[in-house]
Amino acid sequence: MPILGQGTWRMGEKADQKKAEIYALRLGIDLGMTLIDTAEMYGEGGAEKVVAEAISGRRKEVFLVSKVYPFNASYQGVINACDRSLSRLKTDYLDLYLLHWRGSIPLAETLKGLQHLKQVGKILDYGVSNFDVDDMEEIMSLSGGDDVATNQVLYNLMRRGIEWDLLPWCKQRNIPIMAYSPVEQRAFVNRSELKAIASRHNATPTQIALNWLLRQDNVISIPKATNPNHVKENFAALDINLNEADIQELDRAFKPPSRKMSLAMR
Repeated sequence: MPILGQGTWRMGEKADQKKAEIYALRLGIDLGMTLIDTAEMYGEGGAEKVVAEAISGRRKEVFLVSKVYPFNASYQGVINACDRSLSRLKTDYLDLYLLHWRGSIPLAETLKGLQHLKQVGKILDYGVSNFDVDDMEEIMSLSGGDDVATNQVLYNLMRRGIEWDLLPWCKQRNIPIMAYSPVEQRAFVNRSELKAIASRHNATPTQIALNWLLRQDNVISIPKATNPNHVKENFAALDINLNEADIQELDRAFKPPSRKMSLAMR
């Protein structure tokens, strides 16, 4: 999986935004952000349709990720949901298919459906989203749990709770963390501490926040952008080299956890 991709939350909801969304995703692919993350939940399938147009003729260039609603995650339900996503995405396979969050359907049943999809080639890998350590331990204990390829969670400078236990737990088992909302809709990019570091690197605060994630082992970042300038800004975050003094400054401004915290979710 590429370490920097593109998110699609809130895409496919407004017809007048469709062209801009398609253009932004295509631009991201052109730049090298070939991982595209979507879900049947986003725009109730609308985002998947946007992605289908963006990747038309370029499917082999893209690492395509989608997610299934928990209430569709029964054995037959996950198979049917995947088929609907594939139809909307106009492809015959997904590189990665995730359980969007945990619901009431037993994980063993979901895993059976995911294993079937993998066996028949409709998905190449599967994983989970919004799972804390206890959830991960449970799913890993089940048949097929060893094949969980990633855990997609809310993680950014302001939401560092997973560093207490989930992040090291996943690192130890070589399960990548896929960080969604890596700049939290730019909610914290106006902080003076970020601006000061950005100024030293001739960068933007958004790029500093993204690079902080990208420099970590076992972490993938999937920022969403529909503005072409923001797409380019996100990609350029790869070129920044934060030093140890920068990291210490960020730790003072955005303190790492000192105790177990509930898993943050959006």
